Amino acid sequence: MSLDPLFAISPLDGRYRATVEPLSACVSEYGLQRHRLHVEVEYFIALAACPGVTFLRPLTEAETGFLRGLVTGFDLSAAQRVKAIEAETRHDVKALERYLSEQLAGTSLDGLRAGIHFGLTSEDINNLACALLVRRAVQEVVLPALDSALGLLEGLADSNAALPMLARTHGQPATPTTLGKELAVFAARARAQQAAIQAALEALPGKLNGATGGFNAHVAAYPDVDWIAFSQAFVAGLGLRPNLLTTQIEPGDGLVALFDALARLNRVLLDLAQDMWRYISDGVFRQRAVAGEVGSSTMPHKVNPIDFENAEGNLELADALFGLYARRLPVSRLQRDLSNSTVLRTIGVALGHSLLAYTGLRRGLDRIAPDAARIEADLRAHPEVITEAIQTILRREGRADAYDLLKDFSRGAELTLADLRRFIETLDVPEAVKAELRQIAPENYTGLAARLAGLIRPE
Repeated sequence: MSLDPLFAISPLDGRYRATVEPLSACVSEYGLQRHRLHVEVEYFIALAACPGVTFLRPLTEAETGFLRGLVTGFDLSAAQRVKAIEAETRHDVKALERYLSEQLAGTSLDGLRAGIHFGLTSEDINNLACALLVRRAVQEVVLPALDSALGLLEGLADSNAALPMLARTHGQPATPTTLGKELAVFAARARAQQAAIQAALEALPGKLNGATGGFNAHVAAYPDVDWIAFSQAFVAGLGLRPNLLTTQIEPGDGLVALFDALARLNRVLLDLAQDMWRYISDGVFRQRAVAGEVGSSTMPHKVNPIDFENAEGNLELADALFGLYARRLPVSRLQRDLSNSTVLRTIGVALGHSLLAYTGLRRGLDRIAPDAARIEADLRAHPEVITEAIQTILRREGRADAYDLLKDFSRGAELTLADLRRFIETLDVPEAVKAELRQIAPENYTGLAARLAGLIRPE
């Protein structure tokens, strides 16, 4: 079968390959192998440096450099060799162990090959490699794409902080706001979840404690070594939080916390995508036409909000998987079962659809501009929204019936600003209050919305 993207089963490896390509080195089968090799190599180096492990010796600087060079030089041919070994072993981690042993054969480290994977279970390697590749993918690929989209959103919020617009609650005309304030709400929500993602990344746990989590093999070989301290130092040295109390597997709670934070972010962005779709539909935003782009196979005039629509679909796909992870990863029969193994291999799919969504949002935000005339016309067409202001000022003046008075006058009615001005003249209030009420118009009844929008400043 051809490897042309047109034959790909997953659109991530076909239609959308160019967008998600940066994730490939992290979350592909190759990426998993490379991160496993990184853990195996660093463990070998740390074990050789442990004074109590007498069957090994401290490594020379050249030997350490050679070992780490195996990781930096790990390429497609190396990954293919691991897969060839796996075809015999039918065990991916054991295949990598044998690959590493092959690389040491005939070198000054040949006699130390027994130290490879010493006392470990596969999950000691897998959990650490998985945490490292997820952290790298999110930190180096996913979050920069998010930053780019949020930077545009914050720029739109800042430049339109004082632009009055009609708000809608329940889809109906409501108290005016500013366009910038509405966008700033989404930016603030997204940034809060971005901070939660960063915190979850920094708290990702890892375990290195043997087949059932008790250091049994390590202690059998070297009972006088402080294996707890060794494990803590090794895992922390990888930039992960040591987790000593586990079964055979690291339970995945830290990964789930990260995925939950990503899912919360995605729900915020789903809310944004749907509102932007509505704003475009209502004419609040106009989209810039792109040369050569077609909006419809039959209607030449169409400029569809496809970037926001595609973002919406990709966010929902990613969140379906994040929800599965939250349900599946923390649960294992007794010490472990393999039901989480195939689930973990789909992490790249969830991150890929998230990346597609963030890229789509950035593209969509980059091609829109507010239609100030349309926004103003929409606002002026609904002067009834200032009845809130009128009844509130009347309350200030002691009118307990102010709400009912305005409700009877305005509810369900089609009013003009002139109608409201005539109503004001009928009120039994001082002339100064009437003058105050006459100054209120939909375009100036925006409260502190402009100041609130200013709380979001693009960097």
